[in-house]
Amino acid sequence: MAKSKSVSESLTTMTEMIFPNDTNTLGNLMGGNLMRMMDVVGAICAQKHSNRIVVTASVDNVSFKESIPLGSVVTLQAKVTRAFSSSMEVVIDVWAENIPAKERVSTNKAFFTFVAVDQSGRPIDVPQAVPETEDEIALYEGALRRRQLRLVLAGRMKAQDAVELKSIFE
Repeated sequence: MAKSKSVSESLTTMTEMIFPNDTNTLGNLMGGNLMRMMDVVGAICAQKHSNRIVVTASVDNVSFKESIPLGSVVTLQAKVTRAFSSSMEVVIDVWAENIPAKERVSTNKAFFTFVAVDQSGRPIDVPQAVPETEDEIALYEGALRRRQLRLVLAGRMKAQDAVELKSIFE
């Protein structure tokens, strides 16, 4: 397996149209349906980076900034921000588009964590992610802090051991 891969190699875009079965009683995309789409595009992205089966380990805060009405075209874009030993942080951006009105709005952004596993379901090493653009570098540099915060919140790391979070807990 390669020791590293560029972030751009994991870039994954998914486009869906919102139909009546996807919506709530107000005619907007149900949040759970959006989260499912985000999980799918994120998993494909993580698989492209690792060339392995992946499982979802965590989802950071998903805020629903804008509703996505029936008939909208939703575009989800995912890319690995950083890879650790077996886990990968993936950022997912979501836009809704009303094509006839030529309107496009950013509706969501979230960080998902996926873990690459072998055929028995045991974690397996993944290639490092190499950022190339300014945006990729900024996301890469913030990923360790976000990872440590996730681990502290999950009770898997003590706050005092989270070096990247020292300024928050002091």
